[in-house]
Formats: sequence, C-alpha cells, structure tokens
Amino acid sequence: MNQRRWFAVAVAVGLCLFSVVISFKSPEVEEKTGADSLNSLLYGSDKLVPTTIEEGDSNKKIVRLSVEGAIIDSNPTSFWSQETYNHQKFLQQIETIKDDTTVQGVLLEVNSPGGGVYESAEIAKELKSLKKERDIPIYVSMKNLAASGGYYISAAADKIYATEETTTGSIGVIMSGTNYSGLMEKLGIKDATYKSGDLKDMGSGQRPVTDKDKEVFQSYIDSAYARFVKIVSDGRKMPEDKVKKIADGRIYDGKQAKENGLVDEIGYPEDALEALRKEQHLKGAEYVEFNTDVSGFANTLFGAKLARGSEKDDFMAILENLTTKEAPKAMYYYGGE
Repeated sequence: MNQRRWFAVAVAVGLCLFSVVISFKSPEVEEKTGADSLNSLLYGSDKLVPTTIEEGDSNKKIVRLSVEGAIIDSNPTSFWSQETYNHQKFLQQIETIKDDTTVQGVLLEVNSPGGGVYESAEIAKELKSLKKERDIPIYVSMKNLAASGGYYISAAADKIYATEETTTGSIGVIMSGTNYSGLMEKLGIKDATYKSGDLKDMGSGQRPVTDKDKEVFQSYIDSAYARFVKIVSDGRKMPEDKVKKIADGRIYDGKQAKENGLVDEIGYPEDALEALRKEQHLKGAEYVEFNTDVSGFANTLFGAKLARGSEKDDFMAILENLTTKEAPKAMYYYGGE
C-alpha cells in the first residue's frame, strides 16, 4: 500500500481504539474528561436538524418522511452499525414535526415489504396522533414496494399515490417457522423439553405440530388480521366486508390497487408533492427533511465505508429481528421470511 492508504488505516485503527476506550470509561471519568464532547466528535449528536430539499418559505414547511426497507426496530447502538430503516429515528422525526409549528404538510415515501406487527402499528398510531394534534395533511407516495406493513402505515393518509409498477397490497398476516421433528426422529434425536403446559413450547420445530397449536396460532393470526382490516377500512373509508374481499394476501400493481380503491392516484413522488402543494394551499413552502447531526466521523464518507457491513450481514440482521428459529413471529410482511 502507498503512504496515503497506510495513513488512512492508521487513522481508522486509532479512532476505533479511541472509541473502545471511551465506551469503557466510568461516568465520573467521562465527566472529568469531557467524553461527551469527544463522542459527539466521533458520532455527531442525536439532535434532528432540517435539511432543505427545495428552497421556499421557511415559515411554511413540507416535510419528507421516508420508510426504506423492512419495518423493524433493530436499535443500532454501535459505531459499526448501519441500516436502511431506523425505527426510533423515524418516530423521533414525527415528534419533531409535532413540535415544529412551521410544518404544514408531510409527504411520506414508502418503499418497504412491511415488517413487524408492533412496529407497523406503532407508526400508524403516531401518524394518526400527528394528524389529530396538528391537523397536518399527510400524502403518501408508494415507490417500488409498499406491501403488507408498508400498506398498513399508508392506509390512513389523506391521499395515496403509486406508480403503475408499484407492488402493493399483500394485506394480511404471516407467521413462518420450520419444523424438523421428522428429521430428528429419523436421526434418533429425542426432544427433551419440560414445560408447565402443553402449549408452552408451541412453535418449536423440535416436536410435531398439534391441532391445538394450529387452532391457537390461527386465532392469533386472525386477531391481527382483523386489526389490519380495520386500519384499511377506516383509512380508505371502505366497508370491512369489501376490504376482506381484496385482502386475501394477494399483491397488486399500482393500476390494480387504484381500481380496487387502495390508492387514489397514479404518479411518482414529485407528482404527490405537487398535488400536496396545490390541494393543501402550500405553494411556495420549503421542502425539507429532518436528519440527525452529520458532523461526526461515523457519518463521513470514510466512516460510513468503515461502518458498512456486507449484504449478507444486512440480511441476517433483518432476519434475526423478524423472527428466531425457536419462536415464529407474526408479521405484516410480504413474502414471509
């Protein structure tokens, strides 16, 4: 390697060791050494600051929110963590919008296969709270994919846009697991699980699935499905019986979704933004998004490259947060695992 590359490696190693030392300092030492300032230098701050996308009247803002990737709460805490969708940051963005009286409109861009039942419901709840507390119009622009949980969080919007190529729908709930009890029997391996009740280990792949297991799981899935149907019914002002006819888990393209009343208009994000400006009397409004402070080393191009893992690491992180091998998890997710 040349001198520049050796220097870059030395800087990276030095900063890595430095961050490890800081993470092990006691609160008393941190107070004396000003470690908070040093951590801020490395990582930036958690404060959200507006970034202008299109210039305009700063006293009248439209905010872009974005859900890009699986809707899971992986809670990254490490310098080396990186993910496409950050659930806690997204919720923080909504809270920031609530407190900012200059925000008068929201454009939510969705490109997601869905994800956890809880996380999807949490987003829908917070968006509903935002509309109630601030009476802010929310338009949705569905991009490549807005299926299952991706549709769940979109349903209550004032207006939904999708392209003809958008994949949406997949309204329903899925719980997947692998049962290898037959293989264990062939190999002569016996399950040695002790439990307080017959259903305590339901979902385990180590024993055959019983009729009672199926009954309980189906009841659980049906309950979550009913909540999904109600969200769509309320958001789209559509009778629940009609929702159920189109909510059998199938996917739709944007044109089909519009024909079935799941979206309002065919168009791209810029079309949704233009409609939001015109229909909600927001012409001339500044178009912004809220981001965390990007001054820290971890947010520089070099730091980001160091932090980025492989695509395999990203996939495994999503899989681990959606389910575990021993405990299947109900999901509003297109395609299961």
